[in-house]
Amino acid sequence: MLTLMENLGSKVIGGLSGMGRMVILLLAALVWAVIPPFRLRRLAQQIHFMGWRSLLVVALTGGFTGMVLGLQGYYTLNKFGATAMLGPAVALSLIREIGPVLCGLVVTGRAGSAMAAEIGIMRITDQIDALSVMALNPTKYLITPNILAGLITLPLLTAILDVIGIYGGYLVGVKLLGVGQGVYFGEMRNLLSMHDVMIGFYKSVSFGLIISWICCYKGFHTRFGAEGVSKATTEAVVLSSVWILICDYFLTSVL
Repeated sequence: MLTLMENLGSKVIGGLSGMGRMVILLLAALVWAVIPPFRLRRLAQQIHFMGWRSLLVVALTGGFTGMVLGLQGYYTLNKFGATAMLGPAVALSLIREIGPVLCGLVVTGRAGSAMAAEIGIMRITDQIDALSVMALNPTKYLITPNILAGLITLPLLTAILDVIGIYGGYLVGVKLLGVGQGVYFGEMRNLLSMHDVMIGFYKSVSFGLIISWICCYKGFHTRFGAEGVSKATTEAVVLSSVWILICDYFLTSVL
């Protein structure tokens, strides 16, 4: 019984200390973001890596998601004689909920895993220690650009996914199933508000922070060896995905 309590207490203390290290890393990265010199080239490289290189998979995800929403939404609304609401149904589903979540999950698998693996390999090959020897702050050089890139790229990618998804629903609903083009976009204009757009924006910014923060932390605190990098990368993707879904619920309930 005593051994069980010791193990439980050890896990609780380990979890709390890990959360503390994560918060300290985030605060340090945000503080270094406003202290010169500003490494704009490094930031541009990370924006290119997280944004441009993820664009194709985000576009494909958005297009086919919109097509599925258009197809399923049409047959559902047709039972109630409300096919004119197909446009707003697709747009609201994408902008408020599905767009930010899907974009966050896609970027986690595409860029977040690579980010964690890259920093993890730098850790096990002593490159992070070499940065300190060269008088370069590892947090400012590695973590801060990644977090800022996540905050910038996720809203942009989410907007692209939403637009492509809406036109994917247009192709299915209007061109395939015969919903009027004016009805599809007209009702969308009438029922969609700026508040809906801002909800999606707030979610995408939050998810960008979650992805870059967790993946950088897992890579930065990788244990030595190839197995440590593999474990850190897996934990980064799983933990980021879970927290995206958890935060999505709470943000939806609050907003």
